[in-house]
This record gives sequence, C-alpha cells and structure tokens, in this order.
Amino acid sequence: MRRFVPASPFVALAGIELVELDDGHAELRLPYRDEVATMGTVVHGGAIATLVDTAAMAAAWAGADVPDELRGATVALTVTYLAPADGQDVTAVATVLRRGRRLTTVRVDASTPDGTAVASGLVTYQLG
Repeated sequence: MRRFVPASPFVALAGIELVELDDGHAELRLPYRDEVATMGTVVHGGAIATLVDTAAMAAAWAGADVPDELRGATVALTVTYLAPADGQDVTAVATVLRRGRRLTTVRVDASTPDGTAVASGLVTYQLG
C-alpha cells in the first residue's frame, strides 16, 4: 500500500501525499495549489471528497492481505463539510471502524494545519 498510493495515476494527478500508514489507519495530505481551488482560494469540495475517499481506501487496505493485483471499490461515501479550507493544505486521518470479510467501514476526519475541521467522512470500501 505504501507503494500504491504514490504510484496511482489519479492520486498523483490530485497531488495527494501519503503521510502515515499503520494497521487500520492512514493519514494523507492534499497540498494547497491553485488547481484544487474553486472560488478564490477555497479548496474545492470535490478535491476534499477525493482526499477522504483515498484516505479511506488506504486505511482499509492497511493491515489487510494485499494481493499482487490490487482490486477494490468504494461502495458508499458520505462527506459532511464543516468549514472551508481557504488557501491551506488539507490532511485526512482515516481509521477503520469495522473490518468484515469483504467490506470495511472507515471514518475520515479532514482538517487544515491550523486545526480547523473541514470535513468528516464515512466510507464503506470493498476489498478485492
């Protein structure tokens, strides 16, 4: 998983960086740049949702048996936006809440470096 996150073409395009990865836990960062902004310098909600989804996927696989050919899919994604991320990086911390045989439920909290909570997500991810 440590190699997959930076090697994923979409993740690379989005500019998402892996910060930390442990069993059932992942921390990823979306550095601020003009391309992720919507109006002015506010980070686009879709960019934050992408970060939440990617962090959940990484946490779901962290600690699971990772096959040679990685397959999986987001089954459900709910993002609640709490505050704008204005011209700042956004960090997502994802934690596995429940791991079933195929489905994993992950909570994701996204915030800015100043501690502002910008989004909360609940993701169901299907492994393999």
